[in-house]
Amino acid sequence: MKSPRVSLDQWHTLQAVIDYGGYAQAAEHLHRSQSTVSYAVNQLQHLLGIQILEIKGRKAVLTDAGQILLQRSRQLVSDASAIEQQAKHLNMGWEAEVRLAAEAAYPTQCLMNALKQFEPYTKNTRIRLQEVVLSGAEDALLNGHADLIITAYIPQGFVGEDLIEVEFVAVAHPDHPLHQLGRQLTTHDLSRETHVILSDSGQKGIDSGWISDSRRWTTSSPDTAHELISNGLGFGWLPAHGIQQQLQSNELKELPLDIGKRHSAKLYLVYADGTQVGPGTQKLAEILKKVTLDQ
Repeated sequence: MKSPRVSLDQWHTLQAVIDYGGYAQAAEHLHRSQSTVSYAVNQLQHLLGIQILEIKGRKAVLTDAGQILLQRSRQLVSDASAIEQQAKHLNMGWEAEVRLAAEAAYPTQCLMNALKQFEPYTKNTRIRLQEVVLSGAEDALLNGHADLIITAYIPQGFVGEDLIEVEFVAVAHPDHPLHQLGRQLTTHDLSRETHVILSDSGQKGIDSGWISDSRRWTTSSPDTAHELISNGLGFGWLPAHGIQQQLQSNELKELPLDIGKRHSAKLYLVYADGTQVGPGTQKLAEILKKVTLDQ
């Protein structure tokens, strides 16, 4: 088999030009001169004997052939990184850092129990915990910022394991105007009041559904959403596992909706790379599954 004429660095440089919108932007990201970046891409095209980029206006865009080759090059660079990561794991035995991105709807008590059980295994291992909402877990995975995610959405190209089903309950403070109507509520009733929702922490902006765009308060913090609703500043759907005590003490009251009073969402456990899982990440995943099952 002939050795490749094009280097991984040249493919990586091409990807940077496309991902960051041009030669100058790629040079800044790669900490190189613009002429170095331009030379690397020109050499790539010369060695392949095909035009990959063409200039339209002030922007370099992919040709049809370039689209195909760029897609294959991403897998090539990804595979090379995976080999290096596996070698690192084999050399170290246990990862220096385990990164977990957890959906905010995942029960806090389960997470704390899992981390408490995992702590004796860590020793010199750092834990990087990130709380995310909706597509934020997918972003952490695709951007290489997480080894393991708990997510409501399984990103394309990944496989997830069922972890837990979280139930959400429509609630408001007992003194909220909706409870003063003294009857079963409709979506028309809800549209007249402020709906508190969680904002997606990811780039997709998949905010959870709202009733009225004009009567909507959005927050990126689950705790803040909880506090807003508990203080009578709006209504919303909160995870049932986090409000049982408030429901029992009548600090929060379930809304008497005709439909949609409760709904559930399944959360999944997803590895960044199921074929290259380090022992620390594997152990944390096992503990998460066990504590969730035992709750």
